[in-house]
Amino acid sequence: MPSDSLVETPLVVQQPSEIRTAVQRLREDGARLGLVPTMGALHEGHLSLVDAAREECDRVAVSIFVNPTQFGEGEDFAAYPRDLAADVSRLAERGVDLVFAPQAADIYRPGHDTTVTVGDLAARFEGQFRPHHFPGVATIVLKLLQLMPAQVAFFGQKDYQQSLVVRRMVTDLNVPIEIRTCPTIREVDGLAKSSRNVYLSADERSQAAAIWQALQLAAREVTGGNTHSADIVAAMRGQLRAAGIDDIDYVALADAETLRPVPEIVGRTVALVAVRLGPTRLIDNHLLEPPASYWAP
Repeated sequence: MPSDSLVETPLVVQQPSEIRTAVQRLREDGARLGLVPTMGALHEGHLSLVDAAREECDRVAVSIFVNPTQFGEGEDFAAYPRDLAADVSRLAERGVDLVFAPQAADIYRPGHDTTVTVGDLAARFEGQFRPHHFPGVATIVLKLLQLMPAQVAFFGQKDYQQSLVVRRMVTDLNVPIEIRTCPTIREVDGLAKSSRNVYLSADERSQAAAIWQALQLAAREVTGGNTHSADIVAAMRGQLRAAGIDDIDYVALADAETLRPVPEIVGRTVALVAVRLGPTRLIDNHLLEPPASYWAP
């Protein structure tokens, strides 16, 4: 990491009318641009995406926008942590070239009446419990890709379903961009890093470690030859409840591409968990690969 004296502050643009020009300048001379869309409150998970973009691309742009349309009634839009100055400082240390930090009123102008819907992929799991979430996500991501036409966009595996929804959208709508999904960054005890972790009390934070433990349990079961989803899900739920986590939105095993639930694990599968600890909702996942002898012919 460069010393403070050598850190250059990235250009910060807040107006949509100015961001395209800024992006065009970054892409001069054929430079490859990587985009990292975020809602701010940056942590090492976000910064790992920036590092991946820096490694692959010549220039890196980051968007910081707490998108109101992906929050439902009673969710934490108003409480979501915001500290633009701190975020820009962290991005400067990572060598980011451009930050786009618009206001909601400039993204959703009066009369805005278009929403992007991604169908079956978005209807499951998170879509069931947060029906407004993925239309909001797909709409803002498409807007950002229009305003900031990069060659590559980087997303985290922690939001696994979101990454699939975005991939489906850019494929179906012929958006000329590559999507990268980068590994989840975790705390020492395995809890996935999340901006919402700051909401957890000390007791809740201790309980939250059971989420990763349940996902690891699923991986051990599959590695050991258990391919019965119902048995594995029951064991995962038991692990969560043993930690005092009773408010469970879902624990599921699904096809890693379609997210359709699988009764038997015969191919690439994802284990998905969503729970609530007090007012805080946490999600996580883990990709499972059964031993070759258990793959369907």
